[in-house]
Amino acid sequence: MHARRKTVGMKVSGKTVAVTGGARGIGLAIATALHGLGAKVAIGDIDEAAVHEAGGRLGLAVRRGLDVTERQSFAAFLDAVEVELGPLDVLVNNAGVIAAGSAVDEPDAVTQRVLDVNIGGVILGTKLAAQRMLPRGRGHIVNIGSMGSVLPCAGIATYCATKHAVLGFTDSVRMETRGRGLHFSTIMPTLTNTEMIAGVGHARGFKNAEPQDVARAVVGVIAKPTRRVVVPRSMGIMASAQRLMPQGLAEAIGRAVGTDRVFTSDLQTDKRRDYARRTGTS
Repeated sequence: MHARRKTVGMKVSGKTVAVTGGARGIGLAIATALHGLGAKVAIGDIDEAAVHEAGGRLGLAVRRGLDVTERQSFAAFLDAVEVELGPLDVLVNNAGVIAAGSAVDEPDAVTQRVLDVNIGGVILGTKLAAQRMLPRGRGHIVNIGSMGSVLPCAGIATYCATKHAVLGFTDSVRMETRGRGLHFSTIMPTLTNTEMIAGVGHARGFKNAEPQDVARAVVGVIAKPTRRVVVPRSMGIMASAQRLMPQGLAEAIGRAVGTDRVFTSDLQTDKRRDYARRTGTS
């Protein structure tokens, strides 16, 4: 294990990596892991106070406010990264939000917010990073998807739609740029213990991931580029099995273990108020 970590560290050390949504949760865990392995890490986040505080704790030279839905903001962030740290080697498109509840009753403004951040931000970031990387013939874009990229889930329909889109977009851009030196990866975590899932229920037989689990997966694909990684890997086996089943059977199994209740009848909306207010998903 020590030898493997040393090998991974050697492949990651010195790389210039930008992480969006880096002030807390999965993004901060990714930044922390990469920084600890010697990468030159920059973090951006819509919450300027939080990103400055988090980046200060880590001693990061680049810690900036970032609105991933705005081209000027995203371009300025990447400009700062390259001025301060050098040519961008890796972009981790991590910023994302979730709205829980009935899709039919979801306010249009909330729907648009989830679409703008989760897929609009990923597309914009991918374009801006790839435009810098392609002339150099090297670079890696890591997009954070979800198990919702491959499996539907009641109560988070818009979120699942965006994560399906992240996977489809990432795979398609990889095909378009084949042979030009760039790598594209999609990381697909199960429910992860961050503020994003405050107040949600729990399905029988399933264990949530931790932000550090996702961070290890990101470190792993940077060290050894891989197209898709499910976190934990055991969930990938389950997802593959479900996708081979008749849809009705797969949905029946989900109801039996309670996955249909996690974001619906088991949801405690009072515990989500702070998150929803902060992210514009209330």
